[in-house]
Amino acid sequence: MGHHHHHGHSHGHSHSHSHTGNKKALFSAFLLIAAFMIVEVIGGLLTNSLALLSDAGHMLSDAVALGLSFFAIKLGEKKGTQDKTYGYKRFEIIAAALNGLTLIIISIYIFYEAFQRFFAPPEIQSTGMLLISITGLIVNIVAAWILMQGDKEENLNVRSAFLHVLGDMLGSVGAIIAALLIMFFGWGIADPLASIIVAALILFSGFRVTKDSFHILMEGAPTQIDGHQVKLALAKIPFVKEVHDLHIWTITSGYPVLSCHITILDNGVHDEILAQSQRILHDEFDIEHSTIQVEKEENGCPSPHGTCN
Repeated sequence: MGHHHHHGHSHGHSHSHSHTGNKKALFSAFLLIAAFMIVEVIGGLLTNSLALLSDAGHMLSDAVALGLSFFAIKLGEKKGTQDKTYGYKRFEIIAAALNGLTLIIISIYIFYEAFQRFFAPPEIQSTGMLLISITGLIVNIVAAWILMQGDKEENLNVRSAFLHVLGDMLGSVGAIIAALLIMFFGWGIADPLASIIVAALILFSGFRVTKDSFHILMEGAPTQIDGHQVKLALAKIPFVKEVHDLHIWTITSGYPVLSCHITILDNGVHDEILAQSQRILHDEFDIEHSTIQVEKEENGCPSPHGTCN
């Protein structure tokens, strides 16, 4: 049986570099958004604007998302133990799932509130609402810029945080437009209307993050790796008869894992085929963690390198 665990050195270095970047980006954005969220809640209550309050609700979920993501990355740094062999890396995905579900709940609540306001639009102080929304937009642009310095392509957590902030920016734009409509045309209905648009955005990003994280929690194959292509590539190695029991799953964002059995012909050299398999998985599919069992076609041969007649 061949078991091999390969970890690329150069990749490891760049990975830890982007990792530190992710932590810094998440923490800075968290502080910024948490501080402004408090301002927005107070502003929403004072000006009586649901658009501001729903944007604050979105910002709350953002602050929670960023806080959770930061905490998850910190926790993920803990080394594996005897009973948690992969360490705490999975917590990052659990955090993303909780975060997605929170978004869905918040959006449903905003829909409900907005619906009430359509029939009885309250008096809204548009000037205060406008000032707070513009400040909110600036805060979100800065937060988005900070998160873009992180590794949002690779990391689901950073990506979910980035999506939140993007939704927030649109929420602030909605609140600005609503404030202007109320200011110049006295359209009180613009406020619940803006809230509904924000809620729809929150619902959409919440659904996406939840779906992605559930896929990982259900041990689904990583979307960027085609299992069929992996099997074909391994089967092309000389002396390989068949590839079976192939499983590919994800521990946390950017951490795919593979296990499989490879049956080889009697004249195939076990170690050479194992090394070649590792190289293909690493170079062509970016899979660094694999467990491969190599077995001879005729298992009656006592020595792996001996020739049986």
